[in-house]
Amino acid sequence: MTGTPVSLEDTLKAAALRLGFDAAGLARADEAWEAGARLAEFVAQGRHGEMRWMEDTLARRSAPTAMWPEARAALVVAMNYGPDHNPLDTLAERETGNISVYARGRDYHDLIKSRLKQLAGEVAQLTGAEVKVFVDTAPLMEKPLAQKAGLGWQGKHTNLVSRELGSWFFLGVVLTSASLAPDAPEPDHCGSCRACLDICPTNAFPAPYQLDARRCISYLTIEHAGPIPREFRAAMGNRIYGCDDCLAACPWNKFAASASEAALFARAELKTPGLDELAALDDAAFREVFSGSPVKRSGRDRFVRNVAVAIGNSGSARLTASLLPLLDDPSALVRGAAVWALARLDPARFAGEKAQRRASEHDSTVIEEWDLGA
Repeated sequence: MTGTPVSLEDTLKAAALRLGFDAAGLARADEAWEAGARLAEFVAQGRHGEMRWMEDTLARRSAPTAMWPEARAALVVAMNYGPDHNPLDTLAERETGNISVYARGRDYHDLIKSRLKQLAGEVAQLTGAEVKVFVDTAPLMEKPLAQKAGLGWQGKHTNLVSRELGSWFFLGVVLTSASLAPDAPEPDHCGSCRACLDICPTNAFPAPYQLDARRCISYLTIEHAGPIPREFRAAMGNRIYGCDDCLAACPWNKFAASASEAALFARAELKTPGLDELAALDDAAFREVFSGSPVKRSGRDRFVRNVAVAIGNSGSARLTASLLPLLDDPSALVRGAAVWALARLDPARFAGEKAQRRASEHDSTVIEEWDLGA
C-alpha cells in the first residue's frame, strides 16, 4: 500500500517550517476583500498621522493585485519572537528605558527576507511560476492576508492574534502567479474580551478593531517627527521605542512560547537600558549602539527626545544631571524635551527663565512648541 499523496500546497507549507518559520498558510491573492476599503477610510479620517507614505501608496495597498496584477496566491508565514518575560513588568522600572520587544534583538527584516527568498526559490522550482517576496516595508497588507490564510485573526487592537503563537510573531509573504488551493480563514476569537483596548495608556482605539495612530505610543515614539504632544507625554512613562501594552494584555499569549530563533533574542543591553546612559548618546554613539537594530530607523534626535520625556516621567532627581547637557544639544527637538523634563522633575529650579533661555538660544520656537507643565 502507498501513503496518501502529499499535495503541492502541503509541500510548500512544509518547506516554510523547514526554513525556520513557525506557521504557514495559503490565501487567494486575486479576489476582492474589504481590507482595502478599511484602509482608505483610515487614511481619509487622518488617523495615519504623518505617515504620508500610506497616502502615497494607498492605491497599491488596496489589494495584492493592485501592486502585482499577476498575483494569484499568497504563501503567508509567521516567525515567533515571543519574549521570555512579561514586558509589562519593565514599565515599573522608571530609571530604565522600555524598548518594544520586537526591537530588542536583530532587525527582523533582514532575517525574514533572507528566509523568504529561500522559500520563494522553492515555490518557483515546484510550481514553475513567478514569485515575489514581501516583509512589512512593502505596500502589502499582510495582516488581512494572514487571516485569510488561517494564521490568525485581526484582534480588537488591529494586530494579528494566533491561538498558537499569541501576539508575538512577524509576518512575511511570498506572492506567486501560481494558482494554489487556499486554507480556511481563521475566525475571530476575541469574543467579549477588551483587555487590549482597556490597557492602552493613550486611548488610541476609538472603537474595537479601529486604531488612531496619532494617539499610539508606537507611532509617537517612532514615526512622529516633532515634539511629543503634551497630552501624551506623561502617558508614555518609560516607553522610548514602541509600546507592547495591547499585545501583552491579550489572554491568548498564555499559549505562546518564547522565540527559538537566536537572532531574535533580546540583546542584554537593550532589556533594561539606563536612561542616563541613553541620554548621553550622540549620533555616532547612537548608530554604534543600535547597529543592526530596528531602533536605528528612528534616528538619534527622535530617540533622545523620547529618552528625555521618559526621564521627565521617572520622578528621579538623580537623572536631572543627565538632562543638563541636552539643553545645549544641536537638536531643537532634544533641547525642548530636556526643558520639559527638567521642569517636570524640579519645577522650582528649572521652570524659570534660565533653562528656557539656554535651550532656546538656537531656536526661539523651542519653548513654545514644547510648552511647560505636565
